[in-house]
Amino acid sequence: MTASVRVADPVWIPLSDGTRLCARMWLPEDAEANPVPAILEYLPYRKDDVTAADDALYHPWFAAHGYAALRVDIRGSGDSDGLLTDEYSLQEQDDALELLAWIAEQPWCTGAVGMMGISWSGFNSLQVAARRPPQLKAVIAACCSDDRYDNDVHYYGGLPLGYYLMPWASVMLAFNARPPDPAIVGDRWREMWLERLEANPHLIETWLAHQHRDEYWRHGSVCEDYGAIECAVMAVGGWADAYVDAILRLLEHLSCPRQAIVGPWGHQWPQLGVPGPAIGFLQEAVRWWDHWLKGEDNGVMAEPRLRAWIQEPARAGRDDLERPGRWVAEDGWPRAAAGDQELRLDLDAAPALAAHGEAAAGRISHSSAQSVGMDAGAWCAYGNPGDLPGDQRAEDARSLSFDSAPLGERVELLGQPVVELAVASDQPLGFVMARLCEVAPDGVSTVITRGALNLCHLDGRSEPRPLTPGETVNATIPLNAVGYALAPGHRLRLALSTSYWPWLWPSPKQATITVEAGGASRLRLPARAPRPEADERVGFGPPETVPPLEVEVLTPRRPRLEIARDDVTGQVSLTMARSFSGGKRLPSGLEYHDEDPVTFSIVEGDPLSARVGCRRHIVSRREGWETSLDVTAVMTADSESFHVSSTLDAFEGGTPVHRAVHSKTIPRDHV
Repeated sequence: MTASVRVADPVWIPLSDGTRLCARMWLPEDAEANPVPAILEYLPYRKDDVTAADDALYHPWFAAHGYAALRVDIRGSGDSDGLLTDEYSLQEQDDALELLAWIAEQPWCTGAVGMMGISWSGFNSLQVAARRPPQLKAVIAACCSDDRYDNDVHYYGGLPLGYYLMPWASVMLAFNARPPDPAIVGDRWREMWLERLEANPHLIETWLAHQHRDEYWRHGSVCEDYGAIECAVMAVGGWADAYVDAILRLLEHLSCPRQAIVGPWGHQWPQLGVPGPAIGFLQEAVRWWDHWLKGEDNGVMAEPRLRAWIQEPARAGRDDLERPGRWVAEDGWPRAAAGDQELRLDLDAAPALAAHGEAAAGRISHSSAQSVGMDAGAWCAYGNPGDLPGDQRAEDARSLSFDSAPLGERVELLGQPVVELAVASDQPLGFVMARLCEVAPDGVSTVITRGALNLCHLDGRSEPRPLTPGETVNATIPLNAVGYALAPGHRLRLALSTSYWPWLWPSPKQATITVEAGGASRLRLPARAPRPEADERVGFGPPETVPPLEVEVLTPRRPRLEIARDDVTGQVSLTMARSFSGGKRLPSGLEYHDEDPVTFSIVEGDPLSARVGCRRHIVSRREGWETSLDVTAVMTADSESFHVSSTLDAFEGGTPVHRAVHSKTIPRDHV
């Protein structure tokens, strides 16, 4: 690091309607005398408790390298004024435009600003870039999406994401109800808190009111107009993250200067990524900012457009900390290099995967057990124990599985595999989940990638229509993008299922699908030819951060994952607790405790028995002050409607101050 850093906290940023946003800022000591560019991270996850420790690992780094780094709570969150009404609202974007203008006008700023963020703040970095504010010169967006409907926490393949839809709504219900910190905002904290409690939105009702891709989801989806983004974009993520497909779409469709890095990690910054190896990403980020915000000709744009990790074959492990592999380089996307080809395997009636043109024709019918999916692992891995999918043999046995012959040579995949099916269903509503696995000679089955399709969405996400039972249709199922090396002697397995709980909400009736084998159904794989001379261009330094914040652990994190099967009732349940925060005391004296168990249950043979139950308990405390929140939320369904209910109780020093009870029935819309 090259400069001494000072911290300004709190920094109050006025907006035109009188609202003030609250920020923490790290900047070089002499920034007023020698102005610097600024880097903004803007999100609702509370700079003073939830993200404080993470923020302190990289924002001071940027300040030490000659930048003003600002971490701002969006309107209605943390210590900022106002109310938060939904994810990625127009108000959030409008506020960001004012915020960028304010930053650029400060005496310590040169007028050049970048935005960065992971997850929510990655989303809004892209959304704000599409508004073309003149101050915004470049973006780093990690683990986020260009498409709010098809690649976020609400729907997957056109289906309600059971694993995240209600759990995330309950998270937002609790997060929006937390009070500002009286040590920051003073005596008005209680008035602000009560206003938030009264106005707290029950977002599950909004999200379920939009079950296909309508105008609600188009708002904030930059895929609606990639050309609106003109500033430079670096997109970052990992194969174990839920948002990796968006990185390749951005590379393909943006016309602005752009680069991407995809590693083996989950939903984390690359310098901290699990499974590893982690990389020296902060060094890469500073080079990016130096070029785009300071105008340095440092060669950063001569780097390959895509630097990606190709995972070597490895036995399935739910708690892998490292993944073997190597980095590869692509100067363009989609790839157009000599020797690259699409590997095509046809579905054989055996059932099996056969070389193109050699598959036997036939019709194969299948209906899956409701418990298929219990061994799926997390929809979005965060590096917690149990996040990754383990051996898939039990899942494969309950699915319709097609195996290839042992591979005669090594095959590298980079890109998005696709399954094309000629398929009929005996029900008007239904879906197909497709998993691509590598099967070792000893039988261990490892997930490579997967994808799903609501069969009512054959005409697109915006115009669902019921199936005609028994009618064969052509269905294309894109699988999640992947970088993976297949080993000689191993087999490929394509496993199809009509259920995948708790990832996907079950169809109202248990469906039987009939797949036409032969030339009508196939698997298409993005094979990549070896290019050692190109791949040698990729190199990263070791991970670096500043010394971590001195946080006192009061209650250790206790992530939990339990699967229970009742052979008498047929009920199968999965209980997880990610326990992101545990209990801790920050250097400011603020204590924060957070517990978050979620249980998913279903009864074999009864898709209408699916149930998600969420609980959350949050305590915020400092000397002479304590608040707590208890949230419970439940989601069920019958054949016609979804049923959602929630209860929020807020306490000040153990005394109840607010209770909100909501319940609503929302008709199912082709799901």
